Amino acid sequence: MIDYLIIGSGLAGIAFSEMALQNDKTIFVMDNSSQNSSKIAGGLYNPVILKRFSEVWKAQEQLVLMETFYAALEEKLKTKVDFKKPILRKFFSIEEQNNWFAASDKIALAPFLSTELITKKYSGIESPYSYGEVLQTGYVDTAILLKEYREYLFKSGLFSGSSFEYEILEVFPDHIRYKDIEAKHIVFAEGFGMHANPYFKHLPLDGTKGELFIIKAPELVLDVIVNTSVFILPLGNDLFKVGATYNWKDKTDLPSEEGRLELIDRIKEIITCDFEIVEHFAGVRPTVKDRRPLVGTHAVHRSIHILNGLGTRGVMLGPAMAEALFNNIEDQIPLDKEIDIKRFLPKDQR
Repeated sequence: MIDYLIIGSGLAGIAFSEMALQNDKTIFVMDNSSQNSSKIAGGLYNPVILKRFSEVWKAQEQLVLMETFYAALEEKLKTKVDFKKPILRKFFSIEEQNNWFAASDKIALAPFLSTELITKKYSGIESPYSYGEVLQTGYVDTAILLKEYREYLFKSGLFSGSSFEYEILEVFPDHIRYKDIEAKHIVFAEGFGMHANPYFKHLPLDGTKGELFIIKAPELVLDVIVNTSVFILPLGNDLFKVGATYNWKDKTDLPSEEGRLELIDRIKEIITCDFEIVEHFAGVRPTVKDRRPLVGTHAVHRSIHILNGLGTRGVMLGPAMAEALFNNIEDQIPLDKEIDIKRFLPKDQR
């Protein structure tokens, strides 16, 4: 009998898999690649919500944990996935500059917002009002991470690419059985695919479609990430990842003309040079209306768990939420009420 059967190998599934392995637990992972939001994600980590100049929930705790988490993964996979890179917020007015400095005076934001204007001129971008620099930022190359981690699991005999069939899952008081696999616990980390899961489909997981481009812009010279209404992330060889849109109605992972036109308009607001669209991606992010993840254990079946709803900040949230769920299962350390799925139960059942 293994310790954990894990369904899903996106950012949530990888985070929990690695948390279990680092604690000497045995695992097996299943993923049929039907969900691609982690693969096409921007992968940025940024402790500040720049639209509202507010701190990301428990940002410092998440940054500390992800630092060691991704460093250990890079060592294991012998592959670079975590890239430290400044994020610059381009200002469009003196008023935006003033709002930045007002935000940097707040105790919660002071560690993350530089009080020095960045006046450097970048070829291909006009910036008469300069930039503000966000500290402790960068990106995780999610496409490489998912590919390398799945290969690692496959070579270790710990991975299956077949679809999970809920109807043949057998649940016992202290373990589960799925075909020839017996496990003490099963963790569902399926992203938007949770809507087909009979154990958790009642939870209010919403889907927010995001679309991204890879563009080629030889006249754009950037060694930082620029973030305004969209982000522009340099990839090298005159290529840049640009995103993302937010669509709360369309739940497909197909690129749309609406998304394409929106991204083109936003790019033109930021850069002044020509660009070519090389690739156009789309995916549905697993988001929750209260902007908190879905973490916890089924109300009836104590061996069935969920790790979902990481939304747009999966690279930051993943390690912290995986650790919280693991500690809750193994050591009965209570989950934060803000992430525990019990918050959706009637008050007398929590």
